[in-house]
Amino acid sequence: MKHLQDFRYIEAVMRAGSIRKAADDMNITASALNRRIQRFEEEFGYEIFERLPRGVRLNPAGELLVQHFRTQLSELRRVQGQVADLTGERRGHVTIACSQALSPYFLPARVAAYRAEHPGVTFAVKIRDRAAAEQDLITFQSDLALVLEPVHMVDFTVLSAVPQVVHAIMREGHPLAGQSEIRLRQCLDFCHVLPSSAYAVRHMMEQALAGASRNLQPVIESDSFDFMRHYIEFEDALSFQIPVGLRFPAGSGLTSRPISTRDLPAGSLLLGQMKGRTLPIASARFAQSLISAMEEFAD
Repeated sequence: MKHLQDFRYIEAVMRAGSIRKAADDMNITASALNRRIQRFEEEFGYEIFERLPRGVRLNPAGELLVQHFRTQLSELRRVQGQVADLTGERRGHVTIACSQALSPYFLPARVAAYRAEHPGVTFAVKIRDRAAAEQDLITFQSDLALVLEPVHMVDFTVLSAVPQVVHAIMREGHPLAGQSEIRLRQCLDFCHVLPSSAYAVRHMMEQALAGASRNLQPVIESDSFDFMRHYIEFEDALSFQIPVGLRFPAGSGLTSRPISTRDLPAGSLLLGQMKGRTLPIASARFAQSLISAMEEFAD
């Protein structure tokens, strides 16, 4: 607790990469911030920043220190949640990293339902690709991750998993709209828009076509699934999404069809936390509510 404000200063400098820029962001003078950092380093016994010609960055000692601070803050939040429960209040803060597919419909509904029961709980929702979501867990930037097909899984404890079949999104008048299920090779016959390989849907499709005579040739690549979905309102092309992210407003003129799992196996939508971590109470309880919602969704 004694060094909590010091940690806020250290994190600000770490993110800004510059004492002067961090000082501007925190509305203090650069000299005052520099003195605070130097005083902490003297107490700590080691320098934590490497001074560069144009800014600063954490050295290995600083990286270890920041990880320690984040662990301690996580433990403090857990204890605060326990104390709040003793007084009959449910308070806390939940941070969750999620795939873009969860952001339009599924997660807003679950957060709103939880807050209706526990209005003292606040949330931070971070949109991340699958690798960045795992990194968020490791660095204590997020308590939970809800992502399609995580990359490494080394420090990822799975709390729930549901299969997700990739769908092709198209106009209602598209030639493939008359089929109940389509083959992956059929998608390649039409203009298609895709996310980058950092995203699970693109990675799954590339893996499915590995060694095949044909490959993906997107006319548009984007890091925004919203952009890709709306783009096909203006060009008769295909975009792709998993069911949890699908919903078409009345009159949109859009529909979707599942791609055969013979060509493209279903991916796993996973809810997870960092291995070995004890979550704060609010985060643990919210995770339980997500597990129930995901089971219903799977049905």
